[in-house]
Amino acid sequence: MSAPAPALESDGTIQLTVVKARHVKVPIVFGVVVVLMALLFGLVPRGPVTTFRLGDATSSIAVPNIEVPTGATSWAMVVVLVLLAALAAWNAWNYRRTPLWLTSVFAVVAIVAFIVWAAAGGTFPVTSLLFGAVSLSVPLVFGALGGVIGERVGVVNVAIEGQLLLGAFSAALLSSITGSPFIGLIGAMVGGVLVSFVLAAFAIKYLVDQVIVGVVLNVLVTGLTGFLYGALLVPNEDTLNRPERFGRIEIPFLSEIPIIGPVLFNQTFIVYLMYVAVAVVSWSLYRTRWGLRLRAVGEHPQAADTVGIKVNTTRFWNVSLAGAIAGIGGAYFTLVSVPQFGKEMTAGLGFIALAAVIFGRWDPIRATLAALLFGFATNLQNQLTVLDTPIPSEFMLMLPYVVTILAVAGFAGQIRGPAAAGKPYIKG
Repeated sequence: MSAPAPALESDGTIQLTVVKARHVKVPIVFGVVVVLMALLFGLVPRGPVTTFRLGDATSSIAVPNIEVPTGATSWAMVVVLVLLAALAAWNAWNYRRTPLWLTSVFAVVAIVAFIVWAAAGGTFPVTSLLFGAVSLSVPLVFGALGGVIGERVGVVNVAIEGQLLLGAFSAALLSSITGSPFIGLIGAMVGGVLVSFVLAAFAIKYLVDQVIVGVVLNVLVTGLTGFLYGALLVPNEDTLNRPERFGRIEIPFLSEIPIIGPVLFNQTFIVYLMYVAVAVVSWSLYRTRWGLRLRAVGEHPQAADTVGIKVNTTRFWNVSLAGAIAGIGGAYFTLVSVPQFGKEMTAGLGFIALAAVIFGRWDPIRATLAALLFGFATNLQNQLTVLDTPIPSEFMLMLPYVVTILAVAGFAGQIRGPAAAGKPYIKG
């Protein structure tokens, strides 16, 4: 980033000069990816052809499969990656940042090149990959939205994992008792709010370190749900751990669109609710009085206080709202994904959602895209494992977490979060 620096002239006056810095992190990451892929394709050649299945069995519109030569296609894409990396290096040399479109194109080409190589000799289901990516991303998106709201208002929401887990438990229990997935969904939101109440009380009222409170809450909820699972759900599995789940709702005409139709418009109620939540939070955060107050409290609470905004009250209720949204993500585990609650079934996804918040620059749309990226990486690992690729399964299991680390380490250093996030406000 260019920054002004004082310079003393011969006549004693001080003038500001601009100090330029080259942003080389992204070009270096691009270069490393290109070298690794070239080594992979060169040392472990695959072939002869890779088949992509674009159609879906539920669609009335038939889409033919596409066959591409594995070796030629892989190396052609490596050449494209080299050109994109060179363009990023040229921008860095000229003191310009790598634009987002360039990073996006590089990522897409790299992923397609890897899939062409890994799926050689088999048939790769594109629609299944995208459908699974969206499904796996749902709890991450809701958790990321809760994290964005919490941090934008000045409270670091490390307790997303606990909110997801208690939401999943509450949804399974109430849906099993009532036979209604909607009651279970409301119960999940209440579970997320309960975790948020504790986080808000200790972080806002008692000024305890927010990160420590969040970590402790995650451990507490894990132990509590584990105890209740063994003491309550296991002995009464047929009555208390058989939740009524949401079924798929197929939207006429839209679900018939090739490739994206079955992925986006043949989903469950919670997925459609996710579309609405992302749109509403994104619009409200920047276009409403609520969003303005929320961002003011998270950036400069003293200034917000001087114009009559009750800082701690605003923080408390918005952290509670964030917990309710994250709780919906927990409901997805037991009301859609798995037919019953299991111990620690969230498996650390709350922390990946927190990484999506950082990678998404504390913006709802970008955080949603980051969550979709992590979901895509997880499902890609599943698909490639089924196709029996030459990469060991242990490395394939690492893929989603490697993507998370690279995303945060590679790009989080270029951004700044809300100024007052993590800082308690004491009215003077």
